[in-house]
Amino acid sequence: MSAMDKYALQMRSGRVMPAVGLGTLAPKESEEDVIAAVKTAVRAGYRHIDCAAIYRNERAVGHAIKQLIVEGIVRREDLFITSKLWNTCHRADLVGPSLRKSLEDLGLKYLDLYLMHWPVAYKEGGAFHPWDGDTGKVLFSDVDYLETWKALEDCVDEGLTLDIGMSNFNSKQLQRILTEARIQPSMNQLEVNCHNTNRKLIEFCQSQGVPVVAFAPLGTPSSSPSDKKVSLLDEPVVKEIASTKNRSPGQVCLRFLIQLGIGVVPKSVNAARIAQNIQIFDFDLSEEEMQKLSSLNINYRTYAEDIATEHKYYPFHEEF
Repeated sequence: MSAMDKYALQMRSGRVMPAVGLGTLAPKESEEDVIAAVKTAVRAGYRHIDCAAIYRNERAVGHAIKQLIVEGIVRREDLFITSKLWNTCHRADLVGPSLRKSLEDLGLKYLDLYLMHWPVAYKEGGAFHPWDGDTGKVLFSDVDYLETWKALEDCVDEGLTLDIGMSNFNSKQLQRILTEARIQPSMNQLEVNCHNTNRKLIEFCQSQGVPVVAFAPLGTPSSSPSDKKVSLLDEPVVKEIASTKNRSPGQVCLRFLIQLGIGVVPKSVNAARIAQNIQIFDFDLSEEEMQKLSSLNINYRTYAEDIATEHKYYPFHEEF
């Protein structure tokens, strides 16, 4: 078993998810940038690609995958492809068509993993974010995520996806699915990094046999000049450990999460950083170093979907 295989995550279907994947959220990048990033990643050893309908670039990802397969760089069965159901498609009759649309855009016959992106539902049809012109608020739907889950189970039955899971679900929401589900979830994808360690929720997921994958594993730069928070990669503790290990700050932050037993999907279109982000299996962090990195936690959440705080299923009102 290689060092990389040691940290792979087991899905309910028996499939294995590589612990490091390429995140493809790239709102400011062109389709050409996304295509190049996916091709760079696969050539660098990535076999896990994390996509979503809301990223609006699945056609570009699919184009890159097709080219890589045609060139003989990789086979479809060697890849682990994840996508996510957006909030406007939670109604049972919309779940299958949404998954089929992602498959069409990606040029695939099946997904390895399909996630419910959020437990909250938005008004069906039309825009990804259906705004109310009078109030300026996003329009909600009251679809129960349990109804959505049952439709996801049907997608497994149809062979459209091998595994199903969720993203941004709190412990109570996950427990409700675990109690009611016919097909158990294979994943809860969460925002996790040294500034937001999400420890209690990770421990709960793992205690229930639900693997965790961290998105935004490197944190995000300060979004406004008024935000005085030090970016994660500039934290003195991170830089000190990186210097000691002769590694980049990013590699240290990713290794921290891998040693917690969770997967990571760092996003980048920079070829050098893409290569660096998967080169984290040939060094270890000591217990003391892990504690130092854990102590950076400030419960700083970047992706809070603030527009949905009034939704009855908004996940972040709970402690975890």
